[in-house]
Amino acid sequence: MNWTGKRVLVTGAAGFIGSHLTEALVRAGARVRAMVRYNSRNDWGLLGILAPAIRDELEVRSGDIRDSLFVDSAVRDCEIVFHLAALIGIPYSYVAPQSYVETNVIGTLNVLEATRRLGVQRMVHTSTSETYGTARYVPIDEEHPLQGQSPYSATKIGADKLAESYWRSFDTPVVVLRPFNTFGPRQSPRAIIPNIVIQALSGDTVRLGSLEPVRDLTYVDDTVSGFLCAAAADVCGETINLGTGRGVRISELLPIIFHCLGEQKSVVLDEQRVRPDKSEVMTLISDNSKARKLLGWEPRHSLEAGIAALIPWYREQLGQFKSTLYHV
Repeated sequence: MNWTGKRVLVTGAAGFIGSHLTEALVRAGARVRAMVRYNSRNDWGLLGILAPAIRDELEVRSGDIRDSLFVDSAVRDCEIVFHLAALIGIPYSYVAPQSYVETNVIGTLNVLEATRRLGVQRMVHTSTSETYGTARYVPIDEEHPLQGQSPYSATKIGADKLAESYWRSFDTPVVVLRPFNTFGPRQSPRAIIPNIVIQALSGDTVRLGSLEPVRDLTYVDDTVSGFLCAAAADVCGETINLGTGRGVRISELLPIIFHCLGEQKSVVLDEQRVRPDKSEVMTLISDNSKARKLLGWEPRHSLEAGIAALIPWYREQLGQFKSTLYHV
């Protein structure tokens, strides 16, 4: 797709994947409207650390995805909508599940309805591999049963099904992307790779909840490429996995990170960080054949190359993070 002059909205633009997607769209020549959550500090989240030349090209709208009138005004006049706004922290979803329903389900409804009424050409909705729950078979294809093993994943299942219903009921041009675990610079320390990296850079011990879960880890540039491909391809009504197809146990991830850091650290298990037994998703490995077929997409960064690329960013930003108290 020629992105030059395309009028694009990114919800959740202040977040990890959203900021990378926003930056890529600006570099491609799109006219980007970035939706961020309103706060009294006028804080644009991770958009605030983008290069000034990128920030100056953005139209930033501060508001709340739960407000249908605000969403309507943000979607208006846009040709393509990338919907990434969501509450995503699994531990907090145990504490405040209603907020997840309001943001992830009602917020998605607001974007779908605005997309339908205002004649948007394409909406790309962001799902998550957590909707599958612990794998019943691997690799996980898009036909795998869905299972809400946390309030977070349950709300994402609800949002995905709303998107599907709008395609089937109203021909709303929406495609659902289901990224597996994305990692890279700017990611919150609540995620496994930056959590380990920050702890390792800060001291001699890394504290984790469990070494047994298996994850399919995709570098953020590859995930962003998948979003751009989905917006350009004729794939409305489809749900598509974005993952590498490589499963890595947390116990296998640790030596990879320590090798990239060039130093060994001791590892301590912290029982307070373990998710409830029936909530922990043990194995997520993607079947990405549908993305290859329909989008012409494939990951280009290895896990090792991605980790090596992000470490300098966390070294530079280390003072901004706590080294402990993150639940993974």
